[in-house]
Parts: sequence; C-alpha cells; structure tokens
Amino acid sequence: MFQASQLRRTLEVSAKQYDYFSLPEAQLAGLCELNTLPYTLRILLENLLRHQALNDCAVSSVDVKQLVAQLVARQADCVIEFRPARVLMPESSGLTLMGDLAAMRDAMTALGGDPALINPSVAMDFVVDHSVMVEDSGKPTSLEHNMAIEFEQNRERYEFLRWCSQAFDGVRVFPPGSGILHQINLEFLGKVVWTKEHQGRQLAFPDSLIGMDSHTAMINALGIVAWGVGGFEGGAVALGEPVSVPIPEVVGCHLIGALQPGVTSTDLVLTITQRLRGEDVIGRFIEYFGAGVDALTLPERATVSNMTPECGATMSFFPVDHETLRYLTISGRSAEQVALVKAYCQAQGLWRDAQTLTPRYAKVIEIDLSAVVPSMAGPSRPDARVDLAGVAQAFQKVIASKKASTPSLVQKSPASSLAQDQSASTVAQETRAPVLIQGQPLSQSMQAVDARGHGDDVKDGSVVIAAITSCTNTSNPAVMIGAGLLARNARRRGLKPKPWVKTSLSPGSRVVADYLKVSGLQAELDALGFNVVGFGCMSCMGNSGPLPEPILKAIEARQLATVAVLSGNRNFDARVHNSVQVNFLASPPLVVAYALTGSIHTDLTQQPLGHDEQGVAVYLKDIWPAPEEIRAMIERYVEPHLYQERYQTIFEGSPQWRALTSVTGKIYDWNPESLFIQRPPYFDGMTREVPVHEDIVGARVLGMFGDMLTTDHISPIGKFSVQTPAGQYLQSLGVAPADFVNYGARRLNHQVMMRGTFANVRLHNELTPDVQGSSTLHMPSKEPMSMYAAAQRYREEGVPLVIVAGKEYGAGSSRDWAAKGTGLLGVRAVIAESLERIHRSNLVSMGVLPLQFLNGDTRQSLGLNGSESFDIRGLKQGLKARDQLECLIRYSDGRSRTIRLLVRLDSDVEAEYYRHGGILQCVLRARLEQAC
Repeated sequence: MFQASQLRRTLEVSAKQYDYFSLPEAQLAGLCELNTLPYTLRILLENLLRHQALNDCAVSSVDVKQLVAQLVARQADCVIEFRPARVLMPESSGLTLMGDLAAMRDAMTALGGDPALINPSVAMDFVVDHSVMVEDSGKPTSLEHNMAIEFEQNRERYEFLRWCSQAFDGVRVFPPGSGILHQINLEFLGKVVWTKEHQGRQLAFPDSLIGMDSHTAMINALGIVAWGVGGFEGGAVALGEPVSVPIPEVVGCHLIGALQPGVTSTDLVLTITQRLRGEDVIGRFIEYFGAGVDALTLPERATVSNMTPECGATMSFFPVDHETLRYLTISGRSAEQVALVKAYCQAQGLWRDAQTLTPRYAKVIEIDLSAVVPSMAGPSRPDARVDLAGVAQAFQKVIASKKASTPSLVQKSPASSLAQDQSASTVAQETRAPVLIQGQPLSQSMQAVDARGHGDDVKDGSVVIAAITSCTNTSNPAVMIGAGLLARNARRRGLKPKPWVKTSLSPGSRVVADYLKVSGLQAELDALGFNVVGFGCMSCMGNSGPLPEPILKAIEARQLATVAVLSGNRNFDARVHNSVQVNFLASPPLVVAYALTGSIHTDLTQQPLGHDEQGVAVYLKDIWPAPEEIRAMIERYVEPHLYQERYQTIFEGSPQWRALTSVTGKIYDWNPESLFIQRPPYFDGMTREVPVHEDIVGARVLGMFGDMLTTDHISPIGKFSVQTPAGQYLQSLGVAPADFVNYGARRLNHQVMMRGTFANVRLHNELTPDVQGSSTLHMPSKEPMSMYAAAQRYREEGVPLVIVAGKEYGAGSSRDWAAKGTGLLGVRAVIAESLERIHRSNLVSMGVLPLQFLNGDTRQSLGLNGSESFDIRGLKQGLKARDQLECLIRYSDGRSRTIRLLVRLDSDVEAEYYRHGGILQCVLRARLEQAC
C-alpha cells in the first residue's frame, strides 16, 4: 500500500537542512507519470501527500494512486482537497468576514458552545486597500488630504479592525496607506517555498494561498498556486476547512516570439484576455510555457496573471525559473530564501527551463508575442480589446447605439450627480472637527475642487478621468517608468493635460513612489497633475472621488457620454464613476497621453496630441520613450534596498492609525446605534439541527437580466444618492446625504447593503426595460417599484423569489455582498445560462441555489418575460453534486411547461454547504460537534 510518510527526504541549502516530501520519490513508489502532470497539479498533489504523511486523518483515506491515475487520464470527476498555507484578504471582503466570525462567536455562545472554537488556524494577512478615495488630486497635498479623509470616513470600521486583530489569533494587519494586497503579496509576502517547524525540524513545501479577491491569481506569476474566492470560502479556510477542488482542465498557453518595441505588457494582457475569453477557459487552470515566457520579465508575467478573472480562468501560472529568482533578488528577498527556492523547485520537478519536459495539457493555445500591437479595452468590458488606432471608432459605435436608445430610457432615480459626488471634504468641514493638512484647515490648504475645468469645453468623448491606478500595471516598473518618461518628454515639448481631465496616480505599493521619486520622474508626473493621491485600489475599484461641479453640471444637462481612461483591470458600467458612461483600460503611458489630448476621439496613431510653443504638431511617437532608456532607468533606480527599507516598517502605519483605540475582549460588543457596523443576521434563529430545504413553489422573478451581469451590477460599491433605497433609508434615520460616504464604507450594515443590491445606476432589468437602476415589477399586480421594495412585499406575501439571467452571470469582483444581498432579499435560486466561478461559489455559501439551463434552453427560447411563476421541486429529498431538477414554469396566459435544470453544486462538499444553509453554518455546526 502506498505510504506518503515514506516520501520524507532532506534537502541541504546554505548549510541548513530542510525536510520535504519528494514528488520524484512518489513517482518511483508507484505514482506513475506524475512528472507529466501540469505544474499546478503537481503542487496540489504535494499538498495532499504532505498532509496525509503528517497524519491528517481527514485525507488519510484518499487512494493516492487512483487519484494520480485520474489526473493523468484527465478524468472530469477528479476532486482533491487543498489546504493552503495562508489566507490573504483586502478589507473590502476581509472586514465583512471578520464581522461574520464575530457573529459566529455570538451564535456559538447562544447554542451552548465555546466561542473560542471560532478562531483562525491559518495565517491571515489583512490589507486595508479598498477605502481610500480620490477626493482630491493634482496637488502636492492630495495624498495627505485623501488619507485624512479616509480616516475620518472609516474610523469606526478601523477601530473594529483593531479589535479583530487582538480578538482572533494569527491576523496580521497592513494599515491604510500600505498599498494594494496583490502587489504587497508579489513584492513581499510571497515566499515561493514556505517553511515551518515540525517535530523539531524545518519542513519545506510550496507556498500557497487563498485570497479573498478575484485578482489573487496575480501571485501565480511567482510560481505560487493561489486563486481568488469569496469571503465565505476564505473564512472557512481560515478556520481550518480544506478547499474541495474539482480539478478542471489545465490549458497550456504556448507563448512564442517577443514583444515589439513600443508594445507594453498592458497591450499583451488585453490581447490574451480577449483571446482566452473566446476560448472558453472559464474555471480552468492556465499554464504558460514556451520560449515566449523567457521574453517576459516577472512583472510582465504578473500583469498577465493579474487579469486571470477577466478571461474567466481560475489560475494563470508561470513555473519557477531563473527570472523568478532574479525578481526575488531585486525585490529584496534574502539570498538564503532565493537559494532555497531554486534548490527545492529543482529537487521537486517544479523548475522550468529550456530543457524541461512540457507537461501534458488538455488543450494548447498558441499566442505570438510579436503579433501584439498597442491596444486598449472598452467601452465596458476588459476583454473587449481594440487596436489603439480603432479606439475612437469603437467609442463612436457604442455611443451611436447609446444615443439611439437613450430617449426611451428614464432614470429610476434621476439623481443629482452632485449629491452622489458630494466631496468628503465638505462633510469634514460641515459636520466634523476640521481636518488639518500641513497644519492648516482643509479649506485653506486646497483649491476648490470645482475650480478646474469648464463645463462648456466638455463634449461627448471628452476624457474627464485619467487615472494611473491598480496593481495590474503599477506592479510593473517598465510601464510606470515609461509613463514618467513620457510625461518628461511631453513637458519638454510644452504639452499639458486639458483642464477638464481629473488626473491621478495611485500606486499599488510605496516602493513605486520611492523609485519614481529617486529617478526624478515623479516630479515630471506631478507637473502634469499625476501627483500621488493614495496607495490603494482607488479608481480601479470605483473610488474615483468627485468630478468638478461644472463638469458634472455639463454632463447632466447635456447627457454627455464622457470617458475615463485608466490603467486598471475592470471597466464595467458605472464602476469607475456613476456619471461617466464609457471606460477604457490602457497602459500608464497611454493614460498620460489621453490626459494631454483630453478626448477619446483623437487617433493617437495618426493625430497629434497637441502643439509645442513653436506651433509644431507633437505626436505620440515623438514622445514615446525608447525601450533602452526604460531598461536603463530600471537597472539604475529599482534596487533591492528600496523594497527592504519600505517593508521593514510596513506595519507601523500612519500617526492616525497608531492613534486608533478599540475595545478589547473575545466577544464583540455590538453598538445597536451604529450605522456602519451591525451584527450580521445570518445566524439568527440558527439551530444545531440541519433544517430541511423546502421545495421552491410559486416563485416569482425579482429580476431578469442579459449576458454578463457583473457583481458590480448586483452590488455596486460606490456612492449613492438620496433617491436610492439605501439613501432613503439613511436619510430616514437622520443621516445627511453628504454623510452617506458609499456602499463600500457600509459593508457591515446589512440594512444598507440589502437596499443596495441590484442598485447599480446602469442596471437593466428586463421586467422594466425602459428604466435604469433598481427597478422591477411586482407580480401579478405589475406595479413598478424598486427591487428592494418588491422583495419586501413578496416576503410579506410569503412568495419565494428567483433570478433569471443569460451567460456569465456574476462576472467580475469576488464581491460577497452580491450573494449576501441576493440571499437576504429572499432569492432562493438563480437560473442562468452560465455562472462565473466565484459568484456561483458565493451563492452556494449563502444558501442560494445556482441552477443552469439545459438542452439549449434560454429565457428567450422559453419566452420568459418575468410574469411567470416557477416550481422547483426535489429539494426536500436532498441534493447531490451536479443533480438535475425539474422546473415547472407557469405562464400568465395559463400555459405551463416543464424543463430540466442543472444543479451547480459542483462537489459533494458544496452540496453539504447548501444542505446546512451556507458554508459558515456548516462550519459552525461542525465546531459544535467537535466540542461534544
């Protein structure tokens, strides 16, 4: 019989000895053809073998030989349990998770258990990176101003976070202003090879993690197995539960050639995203191989891996090679760690070079790097790549379509954008003690935000936001230094941004600011208004802050289709800014270029950006930096000591952070008067016994949607107006509109977030096709109302709800509230043509049943219009993974039809989570049983 414990071997590196569990020895012991498996599967297998060898009873019964045979044969029903070394979370999902864990302790106490059993058993890194907003920009004081406002708006949440750090074991907090979690992970946290003491000896094994953000896959570029999950699943992992992974196909992406001069990694990733979306890699693992991999620096690979969710895949993995070691050295990792990574990966068959055997992939896709051209993506999907020369035409096409349909569209809440965009600085001046910037009141230290720009100058196609933002691109020194050099060259020719453009720079780590400063390029960027505004996601995730009042008035009065150009990873409707209709993704140098021209109509390949003082036309090609100059600047200024010095003090935080106080203890004392932090309701009325799921009978359609309804549509994160259900609720409690802040700041108030579900201002519910925003029809009365109001009325009537949708339902961010809000509104099931991986998992974790049409059925082919009722039976008997259910559809004209639906519980573990009513309820009951 195969014994994993017999695979333990010793590796000596730098005069130190490390024990490890050998994959080559496992192959010799009978795990045939293990060395032909893709790298990601080898790492998952090592994880299983190691835990089996360390006497983890939960995996001791796994037949490893049969499992490997299934992996080699690429059998679709192969499932493996994965226990990652650590969990990574932003405060956007992390803070809500900590609120859930605090509520679980309350529930544990109420059920007679020990609340101390609700405690992380896996290391958790918590990065505060989603709260800072571009309230102010274009000035030397912008960074200090925005951070001051951040603390004013989020003090209560941060104090709760300080309580969490002392109440739960193993939670390490990176304070506000540290950077973006994925870039910190790449530059500092990622070890590639992890070590820990076991029985008095050092054990070495692959670094691995689960991240509670969809772009966690960025760390795949460093040869680390990781992917993004929702907060529910992340919480279960933190509490010691394994991730049950139905092994998907592993697709090999064969890279050949090299990027041409003037082509950036941003152009490459937009090309790859478009190509892979078309190849249907949803839920699959991708591994890159071929000579083209050697032509990419590790930061360029990181850009590719970061955009994994945009093509629908789970991972985009680059095996460890010499470039990995080079990056580890440059980013300040110790020589000892670099040596361990090399020795371990070579000993384990996890190393890649020109002589390495190419694994056997289920499918191979070839991409020629030399064929990539300068590109952007837009106007509302990250996979909608267009050649740079065709951007203006792409804009004109979409606007022609929008203009044709706009006359029939009536905003559900024709909300004043001015109310939505109330600056937090106004809040600080009117309702709180004065915020001081450099010792002066805020009002004296900054020019009025509406002083920039002239409304008369703004037209359809005007670029009103130009943001260098997001870890996707700011993690790559080549494009950041490229942007700085382009700014320098533009200044030398006398070019300046147009006055209506809001410019900003929000790096993903402070190291970026350091090397831009020492190189002198930050001064060049500052001169064009690209001052550092903060270290966080900011414009990439919708925290773009206010536009100047004249610009907003012009947009509102003339219904203008203005544009945001940003170096982010997502450009969904209303994500960047509620008042900006069109969003294009671009490389940092192109962001600067569009700030100079101020219009998306400009063809940057043919038309000038402007004219110099002599009246000579200046074209993009005239100021585009040479690749040799970019490389020379990187070699000179991007040095290991910058990383080492910055991360040595990363946990100290700002004076505001250090001054925060908080309550102590293991049980949180909820403040019933708080409008930011309320006890989550998910465990109210919970019993020790698992409840029986009732069949769904007579369900009505709350919303019916087309393809690719994103989590941004389901649960927006930005500002909201008085006219929204959330705004009306807060105002009824005496909260002034200027104090609403945004949905993100109130994530721990379920009353606000329920009202914000399906409340994106660009949402199109097919039940009310002439209305945008939170709108539906109550049936059978056909009365129009907000989706929240309809859900409450259906609840009073005892009517269950369903959502009906097209393809790729739930694409985008791993936004827990897209599932939480759905469940709290009373939705029992989501029926779609296909569902994106993370949101589908979140629905399961919330006890909402994800169902998929079969046999070519769609809402159109079935003639659905939202007036129907649905009976979905078979839930009482219990569900297994990938079951099928019968659904009886009753039409309003008296007809009926029965169809079959696929139950998207993709593993037995997920079926168990659903049986319990959610993942956290399942874990809580398991803890209660262990204590008995």
